[in-house]
Amino acid sequence: MTSLRSVDDLLAVVPYLLGFHPADSAVVLGVRDDRIIFQARGDLPAPADVPRLARYYADLVARQHPTGALVVGYGDGAAVTPIVCALGAAMDARGIRLLDAVRVADGRYWSYVCTDPACCPPEGRSYDPQTNPVALAAIVDGSIALPSREALERRLAPVDGPARAAMDEATRRANDRLSELLDTGPRDLRRTLLRTGSAAVDAAVRCHRGGGRLTDDEVAWLAVVLLHLAVRDYAWESVGGDLGVHVGLWTEVVRRCDPELAAAPATLLSFAAWRAGEGAVASIALSRALAADPGYPMALLMSRALAGGLNPADWEAAART
Repeated sequence: MTSLRSVDDLLAVVPYLLGFHPADSAVVLGVRDDRIIFQARGDLPAPADVPRLARYYADLVARQHPTGALVVGYGDGAAVTPIVCALGAAMDARGIRLLDAVRVADGRYWSYVCTDPACCPPEGRSYDPQTNPVALAAIVDGSIALPSREALERRLAPVDGPARAAMDEATRRANDRLSELLDTGPRDLRRTLLRTGSAAVDAAVRCHRGGGRLTDDEVAWLAVVLLHLAVRDYAWESVGGDLGVHVGLWTEVVRRCDPELAAAPATLLSFAAWRAGEGAVASIALSRALAADPGYPMALLMSRALAGGLNPADWEAAART
């Protein structure tokens, strides 16, 4: 959660909340007790889609039970103004106090709420996110803000070239290893697979917790054993504690594993990133999972959670009971 003191602070921290600098976007922030508790971003919609998207995002914010909301539009006024105004009206209709609504373009911002020219002049107010203390604090805490969402997508893209060829060989070895295990015909094959797979998950988590990097064979073996639901569920239940460790681990596996085996690790990445408040990473990872297997049940479950604006805190409370 992030403290709010001014519009300049807000605009400086939004890229670190999202993980990238937004452009041609509408961003909605839910606030409780002067702290951001929820954020959502979407591309600027076509005029015909404005009412529907305004209702959708207002509903997402309302589910978080905020005390107020902020709306930020990035881009040209003709494209930003309709969705920002519609979002403000939709918030009001749901009893959510609109704290401010601004448009950002070319290093300046304009408020749709403030009418005082001394505070919000017609030419807009300039701001410098690079030197803002809130942005500097986010960097010190380890947060990043990539130049664009496309840059974030590239960070999750499959490796190629020699790295891909090496992983293809490692995947072949992992499949051979699994075949040998199955051929031995242990008395309780399911238990053997769970024991072997859970050991691989635990070792991978320990490796990342210690700042290490998995070998090609370790990544390939994880991707193969995660095909077994009991192992996948064990990995799912293991996501906790320092969530950054799990986001880093499953990011590495998603990038390096055979893309056809990405459904399970990508869903695990989506789950870990969602719980860590990294909504953009969760969304991109979910797209990778569904590209690998459009009917993957756990990915569809995550899709409903993200689309419905489920709060991770609510999920965690439900899981504890």
